Order: sequence, then structure tokens, then C-alpha cells
Amino acid sequence: MKTYLITLYSPPGPPPAEVDLGAIMAEVEKLNSDIRAAGGWVFAGGLGDLDAATTVRTPRDGSEQLLTDGPFLEAKEHLGGLSIVRAEDYDVALDWARRIGRATGLAIEIRPFVDEGDRGQRPGD
Repeated sequence: MKTYLITLYSPPGPPPAEVDLGAIMAEVEKLNSDIRAAGGWVFAGGLGDLDAATTVRTPRDGSEQLLTDGPFLEAKEHLGGLSIVRAEDYDVALDWARRIGRATGLAIEIRPFVDEGDRGQRPGD
């Protein structure tokens, strides 16, 4: 089995008032249950607000580290949560990522972890 990272990208701030967060989380938990039943569950979790982030920059020359409040990148979207799953093939993990996207309405990224002998590429690359 191969391990994949599925990341969710969120806009800053709280969800808009028209978003039913309870319904979204119920759909995500159903999906997580499906992943568990398929034997692919490793870990999933949401991340705290951007104001809880600290970026650590460490120069390779050993000079002093620089700590900066906030995320590494200033962007319209930020990493809001992640799932780590295991699947026999990329299409299974991709389907789970698509279902997360449908449930949340957020941008989703899926990437394989690098294993010995490969470079973590998508099938066919």
C-alpha cells in the first residue's frame, strides 16, 4: 500500500454564515468512516487559525533562526486540514480526495509520500 497526503485549503476567517458546518462535518466523518472500513485510515485533523501559526526559518549556515508570526506564505487560501491515507492504488486515494472536496467545497491537494525507489510521482509520470 502507498501512503498519500490529502490537504484541504481554506480561505481566511470563519466560515460564512450560510455554510452549514455541522452538515459538512457529518459528511466528512462519514467519509472518514468509509476510509477506516477500507483499511486506509492513518490520520486526519483540522488546523488552528492562522494567528496560531509561527514560521521558523533556519539558515543552513547555522546562524540564528528567524521566527515569524503567521503562516509561511501570504495567500488567499491556507492549509486548513489534512488526512493521511493508505491505498492500494492512486485512483482510490484520488476518489477519497474528490469526496472531501465535494463535502467541503474547498480546494483539495493529494500527494503521495516518497517511498524508497520512487520520487513520489503520480502514476504515469
